[in-house]
Amino acid sequence: MSLRSSLGRVRGLGSAKEGVNHFWAQRMTALALIPLSVWFVISLLSVLGADYGAVKAWVSSPVVAGLLILLIAATFYHAFLGLQVVIEDYIHGEGLKLLTLVTVKGASWLLAIIGVVSVLVLLLGETPV
Repeated sequence: MSLRSSLGRVRGLGSAKEGVNHFWAQRMTALALIPLSVWFVISLLSVLGADYGAVKAWVSSPVVAGLLILLIAATFYHAFLGLQVVIEDYIHGEGLKLLTLVTVKGASWLLAIIGVVSVLVLLLGETPV
């Protein structure tokens, strides 16, 4: 017994098989962000009021830099996944929906790359050109 209509069976319309992956990706990034965010807030409190050199020394630790990069990547991926659902649910024009999704995805990538490069610059001690 199928719950799909006769027309749906003929056209082959049905689940796009993407919803479960999207759901789990959003939940896993949310779970990853909990300990990463707690670590970040506690770590920031430890360098509160410190000068640039102390903060640079803190970020120059490979463990701290790695955790910061994970935090940045998880944050922007999680944000994109959430915004994607909102855009798909509430923007009804296909052209505007596509433009908005591309813009949000591009902004997410751009900001994540800027964040990761910033951490790497501090880690490696390179000065940007």
